[in-house]
Amino acid sequence: MKGKIAVATVSGKAYYHLVNELKARGLPFLSLTPYDIIPTDIEVVITTENERKLINHPNVMVFEENTDPATIVNEAIRSAEDKQNHDTITVGIDPGKTFGMAVLSNGNVLETMIHSSIEQTEKAVLDVLTKNPATTYIIKVGDGAPEYTRVLLSQLDEALHKDVAIEIVSEAGTSRFAKETVHRRGLRDAMSAVKIAERRGRPFQREKGKQQ
Repeated sequence: MKGKIAVATVSGKAYYHLVNELKARGLPFLSLTPYDIIPTDIEVVITTENERKLINHPNVMVFEENTDPATIVNEAIRSAEDKQNHDTITVGIDPGKTFGMAVLSNGNVLETMIHSSIEQTEKAVLDVLTKNPATTYIIKVGDGAPEYTRVLLSQLDEALHKDVAIEIVSEAGTSRFAKETVHRRGLRDAMSAVKIAERRGRPFQREKGKQQ
């Protein structure tokens, strides 16, 4: 097991007990704060009850500071080793001069990112699908920049397995928060990508998808 467990807390007491237990067993782990984006290869996050609401991840375990840390570490190990798949991975993409991208698992945001080109975006999509085994994959592309959308759709159609669904999503209203992030273009694009991922789109007819 490599780096599948994350400890996300700013509580000194909880961090001390959890990290000591993990180190004593020689287990790799990632140290985060509750405000950090959780990397996609993390299977389980351990945090405290007060910080639980800040964690955006489908598999979060709560450590009670007055309990034996070995108990929750055991549970985390079992969960991480289960290698259970996500049901649905959805990737939302906001095309344009910069490409906002958001990865959702069963509706929960796993990761957001910004790319500077269609090629970089295509590679990132392939990486996400490789790192996140799932029953269903859906790629949702916003229609707000048609010249970028057409090229991206064509390249994704050719690069992705034929079973990966692609949808075209209306971007109307996805930038209603733009005034709040007017000086933070990257953040605005990433937020738009989340909204695109959450919306229902119209199916894009696949023509070139790979067979395996």
